[in-house]
Amino acid sequence: MKTGRLEAFSDGVLAIVITIMVLEIKAPEDTTFEGLLSVAPVFISYLLSFIYLGIYWNNHHHLMQVTEKVNGKILWANLHLLFWLSLIPFTTSWIGEHEHYYEALPVATYGFILLMCAMAYFILEKVLIKYHGDNHALSQLCTNELKEYTSLILYIAAIPLAYLYTWSAIFCYIIVALIWLIPDRRLETLKEK
Repeated sequence: MKTGRLEAFSDGVLAIVITIMVLEIKAPEDTTFEGLLSVAPVFISYLLSFIYLGIYWNNHHHLMQVTEKVNGKILWANLHLLFWLSLIPFTTSWIGEHEHYYEALPVATYGFILLMCAMAYFILEKVLIKYHGDNHALSQLCTNELKEYTSLILYIAAIPLAYLYTWSAIFCYIIVALIWLIPDRRLETLKEK
């Protein structure tokens, strides 16, 4: 089967996830600068999560650009990814509300969700490559293992680090986001061939 329904469903889920996150940001009751600063932690956690969701949406889009067809295993692997991505609003809210970025469990849970998202995306890539074959463009596109393994190591390190110093874990999450913000030029090269 073609990828159109999978792409449309995934785009819809990600749009809803982002909408849920933004609805969690409550306007301050106070109309002063201090009132605005009181919602800054919620906004900052939203911003980081929005960037993560944008990275996943962008990479998913690129993945689907070179995917020719899907099967049931791919649909389930994609749903697995969407499940973990749909939990990002919960942890985003938990960290941002009441300055929980100083509390280990919310910060570690955020890292666990990000770790599971990364693993689910990795699984989706592998299922797609297996279905299309090693000579397909997907296998060329999905070879940036340095970024993937660096991300996994940082997530795994960040979870226990959250119990020592929460900001060190948050720094790990920011580093991973920055790593993935650097665009991968291989898609454009593959599309030109």
